[in-house]
Amino acid sequence: MKKLIIIALLLNTTFVFAQKTDSVIKLPKAKNVDGILMSPSKNLIEKISQAPQWSTLLRLIDSARLANDLSTGTITFFAPINRAFDKLAPGTLDTLLAPNHKTDLANLVNNHIVRGKLTSKDMEREIKAGNGQATFTTLAGGNLTARINENRNIVLTDDNGGQSIITRLDIEQNNGMLFLVNAVLQPKPKQ
Repeated sequence: MKKLIIIALLLNTTFVFAQKTDSVIKLPKAKNVDGILMSPSKNLIEKISQAPQWSTLLRLIDSARLANDLSTGTITFFAPINRAFDKLAPGTLDTLLAPNHKTDLANLVNNHIVRGKLTSKDMEREIKAGNGQATFTTLAGGNLTARINENRNIVLTDDNGGQSIITRLDIEQNNGMLFLVNAVLQPKPKQ
């Protein structure tokens, strides 16, 4: 009888270990971005708030009261780092942070966001299909034109002709994809 129980246990154990491995859900690995471990289980705002290089962007998002909107829904965010804001004309940030410029501030932040989840491979595929360029519509209603430059970088051009290079690719988040860019993508001024 003991032998039957042992054989049954061994068969049961073998059955458990023989199950298909493709039924296991594989989570994306955390990515190290400038010394900060970025977990794919976090949403966009949680990721931005943990990285000092986005402190200016986080301040703008908070001031525009967009944090809740950017924590849900599937989006691709081309997030400018602090140094990108240093390239703006003097006084631009102070003006945008003024209470009577909340709409302009929201448009600036939303001009860095595209609906849906795009990876760098998706963008490269669309650029190739578009004979060297692809256009993405932002939440602000503007267009970002993507091209690949001679150094194999993806370069985004806003409606004003301003350009930004994607410096970090494919930082996955639970509500989309995050990219680091080196310049601010400005929307066309509202008329």
